[in-house]
Amino acid sequence: MSDDQQNEQPQESPRVSGIEALKANIMEHKVDTALWATRALTLIFCILYLIPVFGNPYSSYQKVLMSNAATSTLRLHQRVPLVQLSREFFAQLLMEDSAHYLLYSIIFMYTSPITMVLAPIFMFALLHFASYSLGLLDVMGQNNALGSRFLISLVEYQHRNILRGAAFVEIFLLPLCIILLFLGRVNLLTPFVYYRFLTLRYSSRRNPYTRNMFYELRVTMEYMVNKPGIPVFLRNAVNRSIVFISGLAPTVVQ
Repeated sequence: MSDDQQNEQPQESPRVSGIEALKANIMEHKVDTALWATRALTLIFCILYLIPVFGNPYSSYQKVLMSNAATSTLRLHQRVPLVQLSREFFAQLLMEDSAHYLLYSIIFMYTSPITMVLAPIFMFALLHFASYSLGLLDVMGQNNALGSRFLISLVEYQHRNILRGAAFVEIFLLPLCIILLFLGRVNLLTPFVYYRFLTLRYSSRRNPYTRNMFYELRVTMEYMVNKPGIPVFLRNAVNRSIVFISGLAPTVVQ
């Protein structure tokens, strides 16, 4: 569910089009097609959770996390196909964005439903589902369809906003987890494990949006509290908070 996932584009056959080309592409790119299917299920279960017309909303919530975990596992298999029982392998595994989102699904799998948790999952699933669907339409020779233009709009014009929005939600889930801990909706380990997830996202090699969003939030807060008329105690409190949070940021290896 990151920038590197967008290279999962099906390759167009130069000689055939239509259903036959689609079948050939599916057979040639089985894992990518499975990823497309799991993302479609993620979107469906998200909608069923938000609009509980059919079934139990809690069940739909669990299915969103499970389908997201399946997507992350498949993508992780693509990125790191050779499993090794070594420290170096697990270190490499934790550097992959797919491993981060597998951890994300596990963190919230057994908590009470938190609607905000589904927002980044929905955004990533929508973005990459649209990207791959656009490639399938190209394979079938349907790139002039109205649906195709909508997918192009999502992928090309809203791509950055979607990734920024997902990063924004991920950041504010941490203080929400702390609040929910006192309300008894998450267990004691949830905020600590989620903090580890957030540090992994901050250090991501392929998706800098979490890191960039932290910087944008810092600049915005500093600008706001340094305006004339802001009480000194509030300015000092915000600046101390910024220094404290900045000190928690992991070292990023370029």
